[in-house]
Amino acid sequence: MDSYEGVEKLRLGQVEDPLPGPGQVLLRIRFAALNPADAFLAQGMYPAKPPFPHILGRDGVGEVLAVGPGVEHVAPGDTVGILRCDAGVSVWGTLAEKAVVPAASVAPVPRGWSLEEMAGAPLVFLTAWQALTQWSDPPAPPPERSVLLITGASGGVGIASLLLGKSMGLVVAALSRSAEKGARLQELGADFVFDPAGPNPGKAVLAAIAPRKVDLAVDNVGGPLFHQVLATLGHGGRVSVVGRSAGEVPQFNTAALFFRRNRIGGVAVGDYTPESAQAAWKQIAARLQAMGAKPVVDRIFPFEEVKPAFARLAQGPLGKVLVRVAG
Repeated sequence: MDSYEGVEKLRLGQVEDPLPGPGQVLLRIRFAALNPADAFLAQGMYPAKPPFPHILGRDGVGEVLAVGPGVEHVAPGDTVGILRCDAGVSVWGTLAEKAVVPAASVAPVPRGWSLEEMAGAPLVFLTAWQALTQWSDPPAPPPERSVLLITGASGGVGIASLLLGKSMGLVVAALSRSAEKGARLQELGADFVFDPAGPNPGKAVLAAIAPRKVDLAVDNVGGPLFHQVLATLGHGGRVSVVGRSAGEVPQFNTAALFFRRNRIGGVAVGDYTPESAQAAWKQIAARLQAMGAKPVVDRIFPFEEVKPAFARLAQGPLGKVLVRVAG
């Protein structure tokens, strides 16, 4: 990446092999996963402004080739995935044959998972975990089953929120514009699926879950749909804001929050420390194992087709878009 002119301007090139420093590991990347934040960074629409040239890529899985001084729990030959760190943000990332990452930010592949499933899971599941757990009080006291509403439910964070929500015993209502994707979301456990392009999706959600209201919404979309999301909330309901793929919320009136004491909170995966990311990841993997669920991969592109892979991401995949880097 040589400019902020978008992922369309990425080029394939050669760089010197990286070397691990203290507390770091060198990985031979097998699969890297794409995230919308990569495309935002490539357009200069992200807080990080790394020096050029830059290598994108935050997620990935690979083989440990070497470790730096002070690394004890990871050894050459191990296969690991990358949890949240600065790779692909302020330092070179995983869209390369080799990448250096902090040893504190890698984790083994969960039992029964493929390398592809691990490659795209950490960032979206850590994001979904924060969206679901960032509020200090639970959505509703047991034994009542709380209702979770997910916008953009077929994307990476959407599917992660769906699977984790089901692991928590929540009733899940998902919004997806595609009937085919909606059917797949129901296979994954969604209790209800609605088309956000319908005349009044908020009203449709409330009719389906009556007499309950939505306790927690994970909003990946923003834009005009945000008003519909707010309309579904019950007293004390809250919204975890993850993305804004539909743009700004028009004519937002804060009075919509008053009488039901609704709350809105942003989600930032960058807030995780290596230690908190590891702790959250262990809970995430254990929950998925317990329910027999795995991350969903949409499509895998060869390394030379990174640009078409980003185009697929922009189209709205079902699950994660991956790039096969080595082998």
